[in-house]
Amino acid sequence: MTQIPILQFVNYLRVERNYSPHTLRAYRHDLDHFCSYMVHGAACLEDKEGELNVSASLDILQQVDKQDIRAYLAHIQTRGLSPRTTARKLASLRAVYRYLVQSDFLTENPAKAVKSPSLSRDLPDVLSIPEVTALLEAPDGEKPLGVRDRALLETLYSSGARASEIRSVALPDLDMAQSTMRVFGKRKKERIVHLGRYAREALDKYLRIRPTLGKPDHDTLFVNFRGGPLTTRSIQRVVEHYVRQVLPGRREISPHTLRHTFATHMLDGGADLRTVQELLGHENLSSTQIYTHVSIERLRQVYETAHPHA
Repeated sequence: MTQIPILQFVNYLRVERNYSPHTLRAYRHDLDHFCSYMVHGAACLEDKEGELNVSASLDILQQVDKQDIRAYLAHIQTRGLSPRTTARKLASLRAVYRYLVQSDFLTENPAKAVKSPSLSRDLPDVLSIPEVTALLEAPDGEKPLGVRDRALLETLYSSGARASEIRSVALPDLDMAQSTMRVFGKRKKERIVHLGRYAREALDKYLRIRPTLGKPDHDTLFVNFRGGPLTTRSIQRVVEHYVRQVLPGRREISPHTLRHTFATHMLDGGADLRTVQELLGHENLSSTQIYTHVSIERLRQVYETAHPHA
């Protein structure tokens, strides 16, 4: 079987598109999953998705037409996969076929004409101002880890940055004089985020005690009690810890909830959509527009609660 073009495709995503290792694994798995279906039929997919019989190859992909792809998508949906997962698998097929056509390995893209399943876009969960205030004030400011945690929570909410972006921030990326911070988002795209007064004050206090946390010998901004860099999972644990303390009924709150909350509160406060798009690092305005729906929903809830004839 001709594997080389598939390996070239994965390398193209890694080098030219700057996709993360996690995204590359997802693409490769989706292709292997589809090719396994094409070779062995629906029965092979009754096993766990991680136990695949076939690796993606050009020989298999060359034999596919749009009806094969439609049959595959229909089958995986009957097995309980969500429309969102189905759409992702179709996107993977479209991407590899687009690459193979552009690279002259194939002449047609059979996935191009296949319609993606319609997706219901759930509104993101956001915290009210009293809730986010309670969460930010939960850490014990008399303890070093409490000082760190307050700075971390304030930074997440003030900047709207992702946990994965905050994890990678280094000391030189922080400009306290300008109240800004440089972060690297998806595909290592650089942007500048802003820090409010409360975040600056919390960070200033944290930077004074940072050397006492395990005497870190690196310049990663947030560190654990041993001095090592704080991981994305550790950031998630910090948020979950304080949610259990002060918002016990909101167990689903995550670092990304603070990003959603940042965007919604910005729009509620009068920020325009384009500004919020830039601050969040969204490539497409459509990704940011969902927050306008959140704000409208919040207005509706307030109206129904406050208006006598609602």
